[in-house]
Amino acid sequence: MRTATRWRTGRTAVTAVGVILAMLVTALTAGTPSASAASGEAIVGVASGRCLDVTGNVETAKTGVNLFDCQGQANQGWTFTPAGELRVFDGRMCLDVEGQKTTAPARAQIFGCTGQANQKWRITAAGTIVGIQSGLCLDVDQAGTANSVPVNLWTCNGQDNQKWRTTLGGADTQPPTVPGRPRVSDLTCDAVTLAWDASTDNVGVAFYDIYHDGQQMTSVSGTTLSTRLTVVPGAQWGLYVNARDSAGNVSQASTTVPITAPQCQPDTQAPTAPRDLAAAVSGTAVTLRWTAATDNVGVRAYEISRDGTRVATVSGSPPATTFIDSGLRGATAYRYQVLARDAQNNASGLSNAVSVTTGAACSTAICQVTEVYRDTDIPWGLVALADGTVLYNRRDAHDIVRLDPATGTRTTLGSVPGVESTDGEGGLMGLAVAPTFETDHWLYIMHTSPTDNRIVRIKLEGGRLDLTTRQTLLTGILRNKFHDGGRLRFGPDGKLYAATGDAQNGDYAQNRDSLNGKILRLNPDGSVPSDNPFGNYVWSYGHRNPQGIAFDANGRLWEQEFGNSVMDETNLITRGGNYGWPACEGTSGTCGVSGYIAPKQTYSTANGSCSGLTVVGNAVYIACARGERLNRLTITANGDLTGLQSYLTGQYGRFRTVEPARDGGLWLTTTNGGDKDSVPNNTDGRVLHVTLG
Repeated sequence: MRTATRWRTGRTAVTAVGVILAMLVTALTAGTPSASAASGEAIVGVASGRCLDVTGNVETAKTGVNLFDCQGQANQGWTFTPAGELRVFDGRMCLDVEGQKTTAPARAQIFGCTGQANQKWRITAAGTIVGIQSGLCLDVDQAGTANSVPVNLWTCNGQDNQKWRTTLGGADTQPPTVPGRPRVSDLTCDAVTLAWDASTDNVGVAFYDIYHDGQQMTSVSGTTLSTRLTVVPGAQWGLYVNARDSAGNVSQASTTVPITAPQCQPDTQAPTAPRDLAAAVSGTAVTLRWTAATDNVGVRAYEISRDGTRVATVSGSPPATTFIDSGLRGATAYRYQVLARDAQNNASGLSNAVSVTTGAACSTAICQVTEVYRDTDIPWGLVALADGTVLYNRRDAHDIVRLDPATGTRTTLGSVPGVESTDGEGGLMGLAVAPTFETDHWLYIMHTSPTDNRIVRIKLEGGRLDLTTRQTLLTGILRNKFHDGGRLRFGPDGKLYAATGDAQNGDYAQNRDSLNGKILRLNPDGSVPSDNPFGNYVWSYGHRNPQGIAFDANGRLWEQEFGNSVMDETNLITRGGNYGWPACEGTSGTCGVSGYIAPKQTYSTANGSCSGLTVVGNAVYIACARGERLNRLTITANGDLTGLQSYLTGQYGRFRTVEPARDGGLWLTTTNGGDKDSVPNNTDGRVLHVTLG
């Protein structure tokens, strides 16, 4: 007979069951991190809806981060400190870039908080989290969305796997105040100390960015109020400083402090004279070549004289030993000589002389250059009207004039209201007319206001600007001392295209919700075209400071863009394209990353710094400021550029604007003196007509 089994129900039995259950739970949950409540805020991936998570909930230095379901635990609780740190585990650990790596890909991990730059972050209005030291974005590997996908750093590209939802940082949209009283001391031939008074901010100033003439030199921490800068002997620079907070908001720039660096040592020895000057004639152009001069320090420029008068300067380090003198009279004799100068302006003797006679007819691209008018302000935007007259605006004087090339008569049409310059390159900029101008009389204008850059339109009636018709089409394009863009152009589709700068904040260029660092496209009434790629005004993005846009005969849009200190670039713009700034400049940086569109042509900033661009026939013409030249490239059938040639180098100084003339030639304007400030009528501005061959 079987004996029945009986369970005891006393205290001992209950305890045993509890132990067994506890063991079972332990077995089932082995390897699962213990849960503890987060004291910080969640950071949620836009594409995945999952949280930024310390892998395995392990509070150990060098542990990586990944995506995981949001659980409210301490390994998902982040705080953003005024110092720009992202802390986790109740503030005990910091998000860190392994090895302080600054190139993509870079591993993200946690580490004890050190205060170093590889643990500083910027949460942008676009939702990206950017490493301060590297400029790289926190990125979900391979755009994955599943649990445990690694999160590391990659070149910022504006895609959703680099966007995060969080209440940290992004709620701060208030920029710091302008840094005060910039001043210099201890200026030597190769260095200077710049100091300034502190900015204030609602959260805290994280960094100060130091520039000269729109080019960034360095950044220092928000607690630093002076820094030693490297300068170039003999350089004439304008120094200024911007303040930046941890959220990436940038102040307006300080006032400019001009400096002229002395030479490092006295140099009274002149270069040797250039030798073997030779000339070749092609129609009405003369190409000169010579053997380089020598100098104890270095030749910095050659001056070309025609019939005893200096007509051009070729500069560089070292300068080129060729020069094309174009636009000469036909069947005319000319005599040339060349001399060399060093950095301290010591001049050599003259080279041998050569005499030539031009051909009877032009056979080169540039046939003749005629100075039509000389202005005391900067002619910035320009359009040629069907009646043969030209309209151009004056950047710092804020007015628009009509010029009759046949008589040289100049008439002021009126001043544009609401314009405020920036003590730099802002002011009255782009000017355009639609194909319907002869019937609707609208002038389209881009200008800087006290708060932003904007696009307006005003009718031209009875030879005057009719200010009662003024309409504001687009506002909110952020402004700064430099990097305001400004060019306007109507496309063959009847839409208005506008080039905007990044307002000295590269984050804006990659933010597709920002109007800065973009090519914008709008209807003539200011509305958003329904076929724009992102449902807003943005047509392309990732631009630094574009100031030239034009369409070719095939309806393709070309753009000219200032680089920082390495490369300028000419781009073929495509709908929705990303052109890489600030990750790359020209082809320098991480420009090989998939998704970035490479430029069609690059130039060194020393020989370029080009602003305006236009297309005539199958050629692109580009007006260069620092390079003091007019570049010409041929557009190939497949949309590439070839055959770079430079004309008028050093003959008229800095060029700002180039536009097509109604007779098949070009209008070209200069920007000599006063183009880095906002003082009206302090420049030598010329309006030139160029006859093309």
